[in-house]
Amino acid sequence: MDASLEKIADPTLAEMGKNLKEAVKMLEDSQRRTEEENGKKLISGDIPGPLQGSGQDMVSILQLVQNLMHGDEDEEPQSPRIQNIGEQGHMALLGHSLGAYISTLDKEKLRKLTTRILSDTTLWLCRIFRYENGCAYFHEEEREGLAKICRLAIHSRYEDFVVDGFNVLYNKKPVIYLSAAARPGLGQYLCNQLGLPFPCLCRVPCNTVFGSQHQMDVAFLEKLIKDDIERGRLPLLLVANAGTAAVGHTDKIGRLKELCEQYGIWLHVEGVNLATLALGYVSSSVLAAAKCDSMTMTPGPWLGLPAVPAVTLYKHDDPALTLVAGLTSNKPTDKLRALPLWLSLQYLGLDGFVERIKHACQLSQRLQESLKKVNYIKILVEDELSSPVVVFRFFQELPGSDPVFKAVPVPNMTPSGVGRERHSCDALNRWLGEQLKQLVPASGLTVMDLEAEGTCLRFSPLMTAAVLGTRGEDVDQLVACIESKLPVLCCTLQLREEFKQEVEATAGLLYVDDPNWSGIGVVRYEHANDDKSSLKSDPEGENIHAGLLKKLNELESDLTFKIGPEYKSMKSCLYVGMASDNVDAAELVETIAATAREIEENSRLLENMTEVVRKGIQEAQVELQKASEERLLEEGVLRQIPVVGSVLNWFSPVQALQKGRTFNLTAGSLESTEPIYVYKAQGAGVTLPPTPSGSRTKQRLPAIICCRDSLCCRSILTEFQRSLSALSVGQKPFKRSLRGSDALSETSSVSHIEDLEKVERLSSGPEQITLEASSTEGHPGAPSPQHTDQTEAFQKGVPHPEDDHSQVEGPESLR
Repeated sequence: MDASLEKIADPTLAEMGKNLKEAVKMLEDSQRRTEEENGKKLISGDIPGPLQGSGQDMVSILQLVQNLMHGDEDEEPQSPRIQNIGEQGHMALLGHSLGAYISTLDKEKLRKLTTRILSDTTLWLCRIFRYENGCAYFHEEEREGLAKICRLAIHSRYEDFVVDGFNVLYNKKPVIYLSAAARPGLGQYLCNQLGLPFPCLCRVPCNTVFGSQHQMDVAFLEKLIKDDIERGRLPLLLVANAGTAAVGHTDKIGRLKELCEQYGIWLHVEGVNLATLALGYVSSSVLAAAKCDSMTMTPGPWLGLPAVPAVTLYKHDDPALTLVAGLTSNKPTDKLRALPLWLSLQYLGLDGFVERIKHACQLSQRLQESLKKVNYIKILVEDELSSPVVVFRFFQELPGSDPVFKAVPVPNMTPSGVGRERHSCDALNRWLGEQLKQLVPASGLTVMDLEAEGTCLRFSPLMTAAVLGTRGEDVDQLVACIESKLPVLCCTLQLREEFKQEVEATAGLLYVDDPNWSGIGVVRYEHANDDKSSLKSDPEGENIHAGLLKKLNELESDLTFKIGPEYKSMKSCLYVGMASDNVDAAELVETIAATAREIEENSRLLENMTEVVRKGIQEAQVELQKASEERLLEEGVLRQIPVVGSVLNWFSPVQALQKGRTFNLTAGSLESTEPIYVYKAQGAGVTLPPTPSGSRTKQRLPAIICCRDSLCCRSILTEFQRSLSALSVGQKPFKRSLRGSDALSETSSVSHIEDLEKVERLSSGPEQITLEASSTEGHPGAPSPQHTDQTEAFQKGVPHPEDDHSQVEGPESLR
């Protein structure tokens, strides 16, 4: 391209093209410089502004723009900030630069050049889109063309509007008819631009019995027109859709054209399906749009061209009225709006223009044919074979007898149940849309909400394929991703009702109906101090749910859990995510309830222990103060005098005992430390509380077996039994296949633990069992008769018959 630029006679144009190429290349380069260059790189704060010093060169300014576009390096990586444009995009950008340069020409040359550009672009567009003898208006705002057409229609129907103004409209109010499927905000925009009251708008409903639910009801429209004429109003303009903004449906434009000709109404058509007028084969409904009074098109997104204006083609014979309406202008700069599109059409040619539109239509047809073979996916535009828009959704009715997917039972459902199922499917479709957008970003998939169908997914390659570079392989990948997500959707939808029933049947758990959550469900644990009537946040409940989330994540199951505020309140809840396998809802709910109760009881125990320790410390301080006062009284006042007390203590020392206090956490009581200081040991001559003297198993298991009737112990035994079963089978928690093997009673769990205890005792040898039996029969502090006899015999020097055996047995038992 550099060699071709050198052949241009005008050096300014050559330099402009070269600079534009270098600037675009620099701005599109998302790679950062090396570390050496980073030290020299200028950032926004380093470049002085126009009021702080001398100016900067073009490279520095472009570097500044690049830094502003890409942001700081510390920011998280995001999607590309500018689209990757090709040579045709460079031509469109060059048009804006050329427009500024051309405006510097003398008036005569400027008038001739702008007239040639405008007439050429208008002629090409009219021939491409089969719109004969039309005029073109180029505008930046897509809705601006329709507002100008409404002004032209008002001036055409109200001859005295220029003189009398609003008085003419007041005597005979104009009516603008819009479809109920029109894009949101269009009617309000027109009223604001035209200065008309909102009663001048008439919304025409769509079909309810016959035809598409997104097409305008022609019979009802005719009835509305007749009613307005009888009331003394003037039917002014009708806006039809050749591809609605939501699902891409096309109105019956041929029938609407006949109706408009009958009542003298201006017919304006807009929509993405107008692009198919450039193809060889066009459906009859779209082909009828070529006979309308005006149409608005957006060739920029269709061709992937940045900064290309929208175009409104219209037919009118009075240049004065078009000038008054603002559709034409005598200013050459207004005519230069067509320059970017003029350059792009010159670069693409007719073949390139048609090829891009044809490619987008082929992508939509490819996706539509592939989705027809996928179960549980409903296509909403099956009758629009030529529409470049495909709208589909996952639905709850699961036909077929595929054993992998079980149909969701929906017999005899109440209206509230139907609404709940509708919300469930909407949440699942939103989740599916987000997943597909992440997995296949080149598809340009969007999520939208329809009034009748609910949440749907829209694939409109005509608006995104040229920019994102969508190919047929991307469509195949999109279909494969949809098929891979169907088992998760079906399994989750099947478990929702079961999970709700299990939660409602479990004490302490509250099911939260969140229509925006796509997982199995939302549950909240109601603790003892929970205020059910309050909607404020609950710190104690947040702590319990935080601990519950940590415990559940440690199980390493296939489910995902998270906590967050409840729907329509600030209380913390547990959100259970999507299920990819057959999950046992009963076991899941039981685990959630048992774990939450255990966390609550542990927190209560910790609070009680904290209170007991605090009271014990206070009691110990009081008793120590009393002991200090008693010691002062016993020693006397003279011993407290520094010099006299030392002499007196030297002649007559005081035998005072060191008195302290020990706190028994088990009994929750204070005890004196006097026996410890007297006997120099805790166990010498003092009868201390008995401690377990058995094997390792006996030291660990009595705490579990003795409290087997408590809730804490039952939860521990259940969790221990579930862990053993999961390890033996080799599967993750919450699987339905483990439910039968886990259905054991608590008695069997305790007996199983007792059996393990017996095995360990037997493996430790008969000597240890004998010692344990002897130690548990008598008092812990009293010696046994056999031990007394052995002691007496040792003191007398008489060997005992069992001395040899005891000498060998002693080290073994100690070991």
